[in-house]
Amino acid sequence: MRRITSVTFAATVFVIALQPLACATAQSTAAAAPKIAPVRADTALLRKTLDSIADAHHGIVGYSVFDMENGARLNRRGDETFPTASLIKVAVLVTVFDLVAKGQLSLDDNLTVLKIDQVGGSGVSQYLHNGAILTVRDAVYLMITISDNTATNLLLDRIIIRRVWDKMESLGLHHTKVHSKSFLRSASVAMDSSVKYGLGVTTPNEMARLFELMALGKAVNPSADSTMLNILEHNTKDTMLQRFINGGRAAHKDGETNQVRTECSLWYLRNRIIACVLTKENVDQRWVVDNEAEVTLGRMGEAIVKAWGGVPPSPSN
Repeated sequence: MRRITSVTFAATVFVIALQPLACATAQSTAAAAPKIAPVRADTALLRKTLDSIADAHHGIVGYSVFDMENGARLNRRGDETFPTASLIKVAVLVTVFDLVAKGQLSLDDNLTVLKIDQVGGSGVSQYLHNGAILTVRDAVYLMITISDNTATNLLLDRIIIRRVWDKMESLGLHHTKVHSKSFLRSASVAMDSSVKYGLGVTTPNEMARLFELMALGKAVNPSADSTMLNILEHNTKDTMLQRFINGGRAAHKDGETNQVRTECSLWYLRNRIIACVLTKENVDQRWVVDNEAEVTLGRMGEAIVKAWGGVPPSPSN
């Protein structure tokens, strides 16, 4: 639900976002094991560091961290429900690719942007002319890379909100749900939960598990999961978990509302590390780059990457 601060910038991103996905699977090595020898982190020290950062934050912080190579897990409020903001769009992404895999949807299907469909917040589809045509592929890319709300709503209209619930339930993610279309609470399929949590709800552990399933090729299938992770690598938001990570490769998605900042990231370090940090009831509700929650996530991301040896050197070095 991120706000747009520059239409010109967004329009530039729009052009980039529409690049074809034809070679995405070939380019992505998301499910492959790291070529550099994995390391073991001092998870006791990391937990102490993360909890110290969380304790200092003026709001509620939950996190879930998982080392896919060594199996180490640590969490804080891991099974507590949090508002997702736009992070729930990952569940929408997985559902779209699941329907494609089942032959019930095509990435080349057309979606018509009508004036009645256009909503505010992040994205550029809200500025397109009445009757503009996007493909499902276009809408998916826009939804993930710039968190386009109108594109998200077009996808939810096509796939039906309850199908997202069904897909998450099938993966064992019983608390992960999208409630309505973006900026259209009147379209909610669970009004009480929608009022409490907004666009969507999840737990740190469940969202981390969803990223884990994609990394394992088990969210939909290896080909679809590799493509989805490749799309997530093109997310343009880098002021939270990615804030202090220079050059680190990551498949990630964020979410923002006045009181909420969330992000989940799969980092390709010496180990594949999944980290989901969710915040709620944040005191600082400013829409600025130094919003306290965004800096808090930045410090936590920095500590997590450092614990696993930092960003590894390029294979060509």
